[in-house]
Amino acid sequence: MSRYEVVIVGAGHGGAAAAIALRQNKFEGTIAMIGAEPELPYERPPLSKEYFSGERSLERILIRPPAFWGERDITMHLGQRVIAVDSDAHWLTLDDGSTVGYRHLIWATGGSPRRLACSGHNLAGVHTVRTRADADRMRGELDATTRAVVIGGGYVGLEAAAVLAKFGKQVTVLEALDRVLARVAGAPLSRFYEAEHRAHGVDVRLEAKVDCMEGKHGRVCAVRLADGEMLPCEMVIVGIGIVPAVEPLIAAGAEGGNGVAVDAHCRTSLPDVFAIGDCALHSNVFADNTRIRLESVQNANDQATVVARGLTGNPIEYRAVPWFWSNQYDLRLQTVGLSIGHDQCVPRGDPATRSFSLIYLRDGKVIALDCVNATKDYVQGRALVIDGARIAPEQLADPATPLKEMAVSA
Repeated sequence: MSRYEVVIVGAGHGGAAAAIALRQNKFEGTIAMIGAEPELPYERPPLSKEYFSGERSLERILIRPPAFWGERDITMHLGQRVIAVDSDAHWLTLDDGSTVGYRHLIWATGGSPRRLACSGHNLAGVHTVRTRADADRMRGELDATTRAVVIGGGYVGLEAAAVLAKFGKQVTVLEALDRVLARVAGAPLSRFYEAEHRAHGVDVRLEAKVDCMEGKHGRVCAVRLADGEMLPCEMVIVGIGIVPAVEPLIAAGAEGGNGVAVDAHCRTSLPDVFAIGDCALHSNVFADNTRIRLESVQNANDQATVVARGLTGNPIEYRAVPWFWSNQYDLRLQTVGLSIGHDQCVPRGDPATRSFSLIYLRDGKVIALDCVNATKDYVQGRALVIDGARIAPEQLADPATPLKEMAVSA
């Protein structure tokens, strides 16, 4: 059995960031990373955008060059999964039967794509977007695809739809709720993106319920809706969220459910075990201290820093303002803060110009901004979110007044 001072399970953004941060903070002990995929750590967001479209190669989405990990004396165990955790003995069992011991364990596994439960969900041509292999399979089928159905109107689904539309495919987006982006943004942003996709030829269907996938010779040929309508297609992309990959930790006794629960230092209820990134269920001050999971690169990186600082004797608590981004067509959406529970949405600028912001308030305080092709608002609005600034809605709505001036006066 190999044994290391720190073992990081998960070789995505969070795992890579943890290893990097440990060395940056002068940690001199042994470090090992265990990753389910054979690739070295790479960026995930481009999988539904630039990598899927062919604009960026694998080499251009690697988080660090291949030589970096060896130079930092970070041991890689790639193409392997952890199937069991013994928190008393401090060892892990891998899917090949081998064991790895640890002094400290950092769990950074993210999650697996949530799959449809209907018949036909496992037909060839039905895809999820979580790994490089997923994106490669989709790219390999583009030439044979004329019609595509995207199930789920969140960021991943809309980004994939934009790429497919760019390639001239006939695209239908099916969203079960009454608007796209319903879980992450206000109605004005939803309506804007629905209109943009329709202007690019995408058929956006709201309150659409899927009954099943129809297949021919083992391959998807249509999506049947609950009302009986058939949507012929050669490709289906399912983007309906993820299931946090925490089963071995929960089985070992860690507190959790929808993720694994962590405290302000990213510690789980198991001794010497931390969790970061998409799978970490934490109390977030920017969500009114509600326990949430944040599926973002920013969250993974910031929590990795918290753990690395703690393990090198300079502990800090996690209190980072959340931020996100999405690229669709020529639109760059940048979000700072969390609009969960907002009671007012203030438009700033004219959506018709395709450069505007939405500012979200709760109890009179600024809690989040969605900025479309409005980087200055995004950069300057960050301070308003951090401070929970109270500013009159009519002042926020005036695009002639920079937000940084309001931050000074707030």
